[in-house]
Amino acid sequence: MPRTRLAPELRRDQLLDLGAELFAEEPYESVHIERVAEMAGVSRGLLYHYFPTKAAFFAALVERSVEHLVTATAPDSALPPLEQLRHGIDAFLSHCRANSHAARAVHRSAASADPEVIAIIKRDNDIQERRILGALEQGRTPHPLVTIAVRSWLLFLRTAWLEWIDRPDVPLDEIREMCVAALVGALDGLPKNARPDLLDSFTELRPTR
Repeated sequence: MPRTRLAPELRRDQLLDLGAELFAEEPYESVHIERVAEMAGVSRGLLYHYFPTKAAFFAALVERSVEHLVTATAPDSALPPLEQLRHGIDAFLSHCRANSHAARAVHRSAASADPEVIAIIKRDNDIQERRILGALEQGRTPHPLVTIAVRSWLLFLRTAWLEWIDRPDVPLDEIREMCVAALVGALDGLPKNARPDLLDSFTELRPTR
C-alpha cells in the first residue's frame, strides 16, 4: 500500500499524536521513538527530519501539551474568582492524570533536565502566575509577598499532582480543595497591608480569627 503524503504540519501533528500514545502508556525511559515511525508507516529518516532526537521529540510533545493546558485552564470571567480557581485546578489535575507518564517524565526522568523542557514549563508557570495575580489584584500591582506566595503555591500544586497521580484512590475534588485552601491560607497569612482585597470574598475558606 502506498504511503499517504501529508503536508509537513499535518505529518508533524500525526507523529506527535502517535508519540503521545506511547508516552501515555510507558515511562519516558522505555519509549523508543523509532516505534512512532513504524506506527505512522514512514521511514525513520522522515521522523528524524522532524525530530532529530528523543529529547527533541519529547520537548515538542511537552510544548503542545502545555498549549492545550493553557487553553483548558483559561479563566472564565463569568465565574466568581473562587470558582475560577477551582475550575483551573480541576482542568490542571485532569490533564495531568490523563497524561500521567508524560507528566512524571517532565519532573522525574532524564527529560526533566532538558533545558528546552525547563523553558517550556517556566513559560507555563509564568502564564499561570500572571493569571492568578491578575485575578487577585484586579489590575493593581501586586505586593511582592503576594507574588512570592503565588509562585510558591504553583510549586505546591505541581508537587501535589505528582503525588496524586500515584494515588488513584484519592478523589480529585479532595485534592482540588486542598490546593484551593493552600493558596487561600498562604495569602491569608500575609501581613494585612499585603493581602489582596479580593481575599475578603473567600470567607468560606478563611479561618475565624
